Amino acid sequence: MGVGIIGVGHYAPDNIVTNTDLEKIVDTTDEWIRTRTGIEERRIAKDDEDSSDMAFIAAERALKSAGKTADEIDLILVATVTPDTPFPSVACMIQDRLGATNAAAMDLGAACAGFMYGVITGQQFIEAGAYKNVLVVGVDKLSKITDWTDRNTCVLLGDGAGAAVLSNVSEGNGILSFELGANGKGGPHLLQKDDGFLYMNGREVFKFAVRQMPESCINVVEKAGLKKEDVDYLVPHQANIRIMEAARQRIGIDEDKMATTIKYYGNNSSASIPIALSQSIEDGKIKDGDVIVLVGFGGGLTWGAVALRWGK
Repeated sequence: MGVGIIGVGHYAPDNIVTNTDLEKIVDTTDEWIRTRTGIEERRIAKDDEDSSDMAFIAAERALKSAGKTADEIDLILVATVTPDTPFPSVACMIQDRLGATNAAAMDLGAACAGFMYGVITGQQFIEAGAYKNVLVVGVDKLSKITDWTDRNTCVLLGDGAGAAVLSNVSEGNGILSFELGANGKGGPHLLQKDDGFLYMNGREVFKFAVRQMPESCINVVEKAGLKKEDVDYLVPHQANIRIMEAARQRIGIDEDKMATTIKYYGNNSSASIPIALSQSIEDGKIKDGDVIVLVGFGGGLTWGAVALRWGK
């Protein structure tokens, strides 16, 4: 048997902040943001809505999608760089709220690549026979570490959560291959400063991403014993439409075969990929038997990719 995703769910706050809204607080324009990033609006959580609140809703939806009850979950992994508090972990908070009393729980920190790290970590526990069902959540409330006077970063970021339930699936389905990586020397290019705000060297991060995302896509396809032509759908980290297009063109799939939620959600960090995956499932863009590539990069610098065949 393989290990695959048997259920997904996502959540985004109701509050929409458009590019026009941002024009009023920083020196930018809707046209500049759209043409350079592909973003038109983003969701921003309320002050009293934290990462655990968003993670809980996404997790509940993923459990329902998977047909699993909370007490069937053996392990909860939450990828986040914006926990409610340094401890207890967001994973422990939602374990309590879900009533997942049989589950171990911990947070992972790999920034925008966090969900990929969580999925592969969960896969290892299941393949080892230690656990049967693992809940993986990617959640970030980037608005609370965003400098709203910095036009280079504030136009990119949004809040949200996405979740997936991993379990055994029939032979031939599920995760076919993966790649995880890190380059700590690049850490200073994307970090949280001493003042608490996120800082990004946009030029260096862009150069890294347009090289690493396409390369990781090809690597996992080849590791799975497949060809580029075998890929049916691409779910990239929603950071910048130009970076996403570089990955799409490298694989050689049509535009309608790539998840593009960035227009409405912006960059949700670790929530980006699971939100895009969940939205694509809701929209009927992924069907059983499809070969999907999930790929992301983030602070660290980190990256991760998975090739999987969808289906239970």
